[in-house]
Amino acid sequence: MESARGFAFELGHRMEGALGRTGVIRTPHGEIATPAFTPVGTKATVKAVLPETMRDLGAQVILANAYHLYLQPGADIVEAAGGVAAFMGWGGPTITDSGGFQVLSLGVGFKKILAMETSTVRSDDVIAPGKDRLAHVDDDGVTFKSHLDGSMHRFSPEISMQVQHQLGADIIFAFDECTTLLNTREYQELSVERTRLWAERCIAEHERLTSQRVGRPYQALFGVVQGAQYEDLRRRAARGLAGLPFDGFGIGGALEKDQLGTIVRWVAEELPEDRPRHLLGIGEPTDVFVAVENGADTFDCVAPSRNARNGTVYHPERKFHLTNGRYRRDFGPIDDTCDCYTCTHHTRAYLHHLFKAKEMLASTLATIHNERYIVRLLDRIRHSIVDDTFTDLRDEVLGRAR
Repeated sequence: MESARGFAFELGHRMEGALGRTGVIRTPHGEIATPAFTPVGTKATVKAVLPETMRDLGAQVILANAYHLYLQPGADIVEAAGGVAAFMGWGGPTITDSGGFQVLSLGVGFKKILAMETSTVRSDDVIAPGKDRLAHVDDDGVTFKSHLDGSMHRFSPEISMQVQHQLGADIIFAFDECTTLLNTREYQELSVERTRLWAERCIAEHERLTSQRVGRPYQALFGVVQGAQYEDLRRRAARGLAGLPFDGFGIGGALEKDQLGTIVRWVAEELPEDRPRHLLGIGEPTDVFVAVENGADTFDCVAPSRNARNGTVYHPERKFHLTNGRYRRDFGPIDDTCDCYTCTHHTRAYLHHLFKAKEMLASTLATIHNERYIVRLLDRIRHSIVDDTFTDLRDEVLGRAR
């Protein structure tokens, strides 16, 4: 897909017998070679790591969260700073999500259970014990309570677009309703249609705001495909969005991991081949191989940095926890095949000490390794598609993991 507005997607190699492919996303702030991992900088920062360090470890793009930046420091402040990339001193391509997941799920209020129920489930039944419902959805939008101070706010498709235009990311997402697998089939049907109608409103507001932003970089708008684990709903949702003038698409919603590849394939088969596909909230190595093979181009996930802050690091054979006593006198690197700063300069014993001593550097060094591990894995996957060795790489990496 070519665009005169500073955004484009160029297809590269296609995987024989599968939907995987390489490509290049061109944005006003730089190119993204795909498949690619998108580290998450929720509040305009990848926790514990400098922006220039993220660039050094090979990150091509960073995703920030519209909901969190809207609440703090405020989208107007980010806009006054020149947009989220300038605000955080990143300089490269950026993405913001719509805030839909956060205002509708708000992890502190909603259950995290991913179990399909066939019986009728009332809306209050998806609230975790001891928590309050913090968001209420209607056909116009969502009213929600701030997790910071309890103040009430309202997001609609129009407001989400206004906030994301102020944040100024290169790629933004249409406002969607994110359901859980506890919602009924009937509700999922209503939600898919609501998301489609919201998508149309997002496009209209996006075009209005773009026309007013003369002289500022174009922001690409991606629609989000929902539909839970129902094939007909996923395909219907994808077809409904495919006919709209989106620059690309996101694949969202709760799903069980053993259905990931199947759901991505359903969606990819319905979407235009000449536009990029972003899989929201996925980043574990096993999931990435499955998603790439079935047609996803980019991914974002908080897991690498969150795991790191908890002392869990990635290794070709397994994830392990650095606070385990066995690493107290282990003077080898986390991974002797890794080229990150942490692995080439520090030992497991040192990181074990830092975590036990509750030193801030522990999170920094562990996060550098985990982010580099996933970024490098996607680099290897991208090259394997070009070299037609994807299956060999997948079998090698997943065969070593346990």
